[in-house]
Amino acid sequence: MTTVYDFDVQREDGSTYSLSEYRGHPLLIVNTATKCGLAGQFDGLEKLYEDYRDQGLIVLGFPSNQFHQEIDSSEAAAEACRMTYGVQFPMHSIQDVNGPNASPLFKHLRQAKGSLLGNAIKWNFTKFLVDANGEVVNRFAPQTKPEKLTSEIEKVLI
Repeated sequence: MTTVYDFDVQREDGSTYSLSEYRGHPLLIVNTATKCGLAGQFDGLEKLYEDYRDQGLIVLGFPSNQFHQEIDSSEAAAEACRMTYGVQFPMHSIQDVNGPNASPLFKHLRQAKGSLLGNAIKWNFTKFLVDANGEVVNRFAPQTKPEKLTSEIEKVLI
């Protein structure tokens, strides 16, 4: 059975690593965009990371420009997150979250937890909660503010 820990991803600098580095940790995986109207959620995501990282939670940001709201380079997008929103959680390279060129990770996330309208990601800031075993346990709509996730996150903490 495939888990999130079976996937390799690219950091913002283009280097590749395995999500197995986070084995045993719950994850909150988010497709992000710095020029999106929902970009204010970076503050809430960072607060979740700060509040729960000592209990194992890792927030992972994956910029996507499929909705035409991201800066053109992965490093510039990550820098904008850090400078504008104070983001300290790991950021990754810009990638597709839908369609034939979607990253394998996002294909897996979408298949594991579809939405009421199918499994496609409809907008930036769709959030996937993964338990410490690497299983996708919940999906949250872009409009769901990070602070509304605390009760669900607390269920998967180590």
